[in-house]
Amino acid sequence: MRRKKKVMVCVTQQKSCERLIDYGASQISSEHDELHVVHVVKENWKFFGQLKEEDALEYLFDVSKSHQASLSVIKAKDIEKTLSDYAEKYKINCIIMGESFEKDEQQNMINRLQEKTKFKVNFQIVPLNFDDENDIISIE
Repeated sequence: MRRKKKVMVCVTQQKSCERLIDYGASQISSEHDELHVVHVVKENWKFFGQLKEEDALEYLFDVSKSHQASLSVIKAKDIEKTLSDYAEKYKINCIIMGESFEKDEQQNMINRLQEKTKFKVNFQIVPLNFDDENDIISIE
């Protein structure tokens, strides 16, 4: 029996996150698979930075809904821990993130999330100039 895919797409306030959600949806191959779109922002920060909150939230909701994804928008003190806890709670087996341009590992969200994640999960990193699946970086 095929293992149920549980895909979590980590998004930010940027409208370019649609490409990440689209890629996440392409990884779903069965009606039993799950697609989770998650946006976590630090407490006391605006959810969507400079974008109008309601417009950005509606946009994210519409894109998620078009792919039958659940959408979670969360405020927390520790973004990486919150993402890791979410992934563990929902038994996520694939985390999709956009490419980080931070050279310093401490500033790189991907590295920080990998360090906080204490269970086996596949990370798939989608480059900004994503053309086909050969561009994806997969980290076990």
